[in-house]
Amino acid sequence: MTITAFLGNLLIPLNLSVTLLVLALILFILRWRKTAGALAVGALSWVLFWSLPTSSLWAGGLLEQRYPYAPADMMPTAQAIVVLGGNTASGRRNWFEPYDRDTAILRTDTAAQLYAAGRAPLVVVSGAALDGGLSEASMMAAALERDGVPAQAIVKENQSDTTRENAVFTARLLRDRGIDRFLLVTSALHMPRSMASFQNQGLDPIAAPSPPQIVVPEDPDFSFWLPDLHTLNASRSIIKEYLGLLVYWARGWA
Repeated sequence: MTITAFLGNLLIPLNLSVTLLVLALILFILRWRKTAGALAVGALSWVLFWSLPTSSLWAGGLLEQRYPYAPADMMPTAQAIVVLGGNTASGRRNWFEPYDRDTAILRTDTAAQLYAAGRAPLVVVSGAALDGGLSEASMMAAALERDGVPAQAIVKENQSDTTRENAVFTARLLRDRGIDRFLLVTSALHMPRSMASFQNQGLDPIAAPSPPQIVVPEDPDFSFWLPDLHTLNASRSIIKEYLGLLVYWARGWA
């Protein structure tokens, strides 16, 4: 495993907590007991914090509400709709509920709704292949066609592997076509980093996020304060966005 992959796995709160506990055990054996104790408490507190639904609702909600969702027919018109890859296999309706294919809303669904509502005549899909196979742009294009968007209205950007590259490569494509007014589609959680990346390229996108997912479910038995393993595992996405914003800001990409 490479160092990058190892650090990436530490985005998962449980992985980081276990790593800190192992380090605490080593320090305890070396008789650095106060430091070991502090690390152990920090590790347990970290995993407990992210296992609580109220933590995800607060931290994730801050990102999702930065650019509020609006139905397609209430969005302004533009020259194009830009859809970012990265979520073609997910789109669960609610963060705290099991995945349901029938209620899932993908980014391409949001883009198709905007197109059907006449918000723009062109859809740009952005995303390279994740595993060397079919690019995300191609998969999204196929999904859009199934949703009624004609192939001639779809433009693919197949090179980008990251949000920054989404912005860099798509900016070139838009400028080549004389497009300066476009709707940007991605998940509500990912929208703050996406908007910052496109604005960093000198563009002025209009945020058109998919519906927020980190919301209180309708289940009457839902508990804000009961630790939950699903919530703990899913919190990786929130941590990734905050860390991504920090890294992009530090590198001058946002």
